[in-house]
Amino acid sequence: MPDIETIRKDFPILSQQVYDRPLIYLDNAATTQMPETVLRRLEEHYRKDNANVHRGIHILSERSTESYEKARDTVHGFLGGGAGSEVIFTSGTTDSINLAAFGLAHTLSPGDRVIVSVLEHHANLLPWQRLCAVSGAELLVLPCPDGEPDLTQYEQWLSEGRVRIVALTQVSNLTGTVFPLRKMSRPAREAGALFLADGAQGLRHETAPVEELGCDFYCFSGHKVLGPTGIGVLWGKKEALELLEPLRLGGGMVDVVQEQSYTAAGLPARLEAGTPNYSGAIALAAALEYLTSLNRKQVSDREDELLRYAEKQLSGIPGLHILGKPQERAGALSFTLDDVHPFDAASVVDKFGIALRSGTHCAQPALASFGVSAALRLSPAFYNTFEEIDEAVKAIVRTKEMFQKWTKKS
Repeated sequence: MPDIETIRKDFPILSQQVYDRPLIYLDNAATTQMPETVLRRLEEHYRKDNANVHRGIHILSERSTESYEKARDTVHGFLGGGAGSEVIFTSGTTDSINLAAFGLAHTLSPGDRVIVSVLEHHANLLPWQRLCAVSGAELLVLPCPDGEPDLTQYEQWLSEGRVRIVALTQVSNLTGTVFPLRKMSRPAREAGALFLADGAQGLRHETAPVEELGCDFYCFSGHKVLGPTGIGVLWGKKEALELLEPLRLGGGMVDVVQEQSYTAAGLPARLEAGTPNYSGAIALAAALEYLTSLNRKQVSDREDELLRYAEKQLSGIPGLHILGKPQERAGALSFTLDDVHPFDAASVVDKFGIALRSGTHCAQPALASFGVSAALRLSPAFYNTFEEIDEAVKAIVRTKEMFQKWTKKS
């Protein structure tokens, strides 16, 4: 991987100032920034090749279609999907999970079970809640004491039978907990369950082929891996994808249409109704190629180093409480400050030029398991520096001191 200053030059947004201070962007679990190569690829497509894909026979449509399908191949290669698997383009992780959940509704019966964890993002909780509500299946929410999944309870549920689907986050967007997917997918599949992984927070931190994780389905969003918003992926084994009933019907996903009936096309078209976000897919491919060029293992290692450093520095602040003590943490950590609401703290820290996330993080049951309703979150990317972490820690300390003074005066 090139030196960090060279890398930072690839990201023009990082060179700006806010409130007359250098921007320190530590909200990468929410969205990452795009490098110049992705921005240029997006512009190049719209300037030279833009046309709707697939059915056109004119040259622009053919070039656009070729780039779109090459993007599919790039994603498949990046994931290490292997033979007998397929890439479905969606609008993001949320769309991917909904596509899987609603597509599997016909496979569930009353009394069947679906397992999720308490640390799930709402995107990997609400679709399964509704699926169970309409099918009569039972939703089991795995406890995660202090941010670590309860594997004893998990294995107990599997041993009791009737578990048809397991849907787990790869990395928690709240605590950064890295779930042992290999260890959890094996008994699930032995029990006859389909296994889905929400990889939105995990893809930058896992370099092994996705099939090694033991997944039937794997979901992620482009904007979490240096790509644009509005593009995502549902990867799946073909036999698993073939189980899915299409969530949307319309152009592109059909073979023959008659007045009273239709026949669906094969994969992947069957699950991609309407005009796809082909420009987003093309830009996503450019983002994955950029990550590959940096050496994915080194990118992951650097982000782990930055997060460990941040955790160490934050742990020394009196009155600051980090949520969870997982065996392995990646990508993000969340914390609270005594007597300071996360929204207030984030607003003050922002004036120091530092972008942190505050609120519920779309993980209200997870927060409730820690006895809080909101938290601050710090999430570095490989283009951040240790000096930026230091500045963030200083700003958090100053913010805490400011509120202590105001509290005493009042």
